[in-house]
Amino acid sequence: MSYEFTKDWFTNHAEQVWPETFSQMPSPRSILEIGSYEGRSACWLLDNAMPDGGTLVCVDTWTGGDEHKAAGDDMAAVKQRFDRNIKIAHDATPAFVNLKVIQNTSFNAMSKLACKNEDFDFIYIDGSHRAQDVLTDACMAFGLLKVGGVIAFDDYLWGTRENGPILDRPKIAIDMFANIFEPSLRIVFMGYQMIFQRTK
Repeated sequence: MSYEFTKDWFTNHAEQVWPETFSQMPSPRSILEIGSYEGRSACWLLDNAMPDGGTLVCVDTWTGGDEHKAAGDDMAAVKQRFDRNIKIAHDATPAFVNLKVIQNTSFNAMSKLACKNEDFDFIYIDGSHRAQDVLTDACMAFGLLKVGGVIAFDDYLWGTRENGPILDRPKIAIDMFANIFEPSLRIVFMGYQMIFQRTK
């Protein structure tokens, strides 16, 4: 397929782990993605994981995080590539998939999803790298995750080699989430990504 991606933060990490993860769980009928950028992970989900009648919700502000602003990324162009890529994937999938794209903050989006009593089989957290944002996303996502569902965090080790400020990295937030919610979690995978199953 003629996707247009200019960055690849997904393939080396997720494609080595996600096929095995999804093979161990029932086909997810509802998936929530926090942080979509150009749509690489969302397209992978549409190509590989969505059943007929499933729902995929993609949430992003498309204004960029600190690292995107520092790099001078044209986020309007990023959003255009997302729209194009996700349309290609959605049109090509043989399954009927209910695709929802929410351009908003993760806090506002998940608050509205919670008010509608929506819940999900798989949630992917790949938004802001700031620890306070990651912890907020994690706690809100847990409330939207079905028992037996899976939550995956990208960038667990992001920034650790550079030894940047600890509160500007996801790791401390993911560790805190894992410790606080430990009675209700089972570790599925631990590496650059952290993946948990909700057990109760």
